[in-house]
Amino acid sequence: MQYWVPKALTLGVLIGLTGCSVFPNDAHDSKNYRVNEAISVPSGLEQPYQDPEYKMAVAVYDNNPDGENKLYRPPQQVLTLAQGSWAENKDKVARVYFDKNDGIEDLSAFIWQSLDGVMANHNTRVARDARQQGTVETDWYSLIKKDEGWFWEDIVEVSRQRFEFTVEQKEHQRTASLSAKLLDYQSDITPLNDMLKQQLEVRALNEVIAEFDYRYRLLAVELRKQQGLLSLEGGFDSDGNAAMLTLVEKSAVMDRLSNFLERVNFTVIRLDRDNDQVKIRYEAPDQSVWDSIWGEEATVLPIADGDYVVKVSTTDDGQTALTWLDGEEQVLDAQTMELLLQSLLEVLRSRGLQI
Repeated sequence: MQYWVPKALTLGVLIGLTGCSVFPNDAHDSKNYRVNEAISVPSGLEQPYQDPEYKMAVAVYDNNPDGENKLYRPPQQVLTLAQGSWAENKDKVARVYFDKNDGIEDLSAFIWQSLDGVMANHNTRVARDARQQGTVETDWYSLIKKDEGWFWEDIVEVSRQRFEFTVEQKEHQRTASLSAKLLDYQSDITPLNDMLKQQLEVRALNEVIAEFDYRYRLLAVELRKQQGLLSLEGGFDSDGNAAMLTLVEKSAVMDRLSNFLERVNFTVIRLDRDNDQVKIRYEAPDQSVWDSIWGEEATVLPIADGDYVVKVSTTDDGQTALTWLDGEEQVLDAQTMELLLQSLLEVLRSRGLQI
């Protein structure tokens, strides 16, 4: 496979994006806090209309965040990106709430693991670990770094901080909150003020939320993979024909089977609930060079193109059997069924699907 192609494309994108650093961030430059005189219109022309509600006096305004104008800058927002996360409106503390999602056994432990991941990303450590009492104090690390030019040049540390993170869990243990508090701050460039303190606390909190989201996505994929791996196995139906077996009830299989087969290049022709059969047609996918570049090759199943019938029945021990027949209504032999089963299991594992 041509692994160099996506890497080259990625490098090209990074080089292109690096050029963005030549544009300075001057949103709060003093020139943007100046209201000039209205446009001088020559005689004989009308003055452009200006809504008096938005008219400002000609002046130069202070852009100091410690001044009276600090309310014109919005506070940093808590980004509830993770599934089941939420924040309370007008909360004066940098805090987020997490609901216990499926697959999470210990919500507090999962939150602390997310914080540990953030510490590892910053190459720092926990200075005081009292998570059993609900708090953790971090060592020094830098949330904000100043990019000095191109990606091969040094990155200057603007400031560094220490935080205290607190986890509080509800009695029902289905919801927990995480809050961040700035403990210490050092900088030779930017002095600390109330607005910067709020921004740093929320930014530190948002990093943990993003890590929580990342870890839960990985967990959800693993859960789906496990479900997919366990959902099908080889065996025999009540008539002794080679079949695929699942513990899912027959009625549920009929609802899910057609959707699953469509995702592995089958076309569902008819869903016959009266006879518990699904008539399908298989066409092997075309493999293109772009599929190999992006790593999205579709799995080719070890059966010929054509029409098939999947009979859904219940075995004597209560399992659900899927028996496959070809276009001539001949049951597929045990060897073909075994190869087909392994191919479908590979799709289940790679895509995190389930029957």
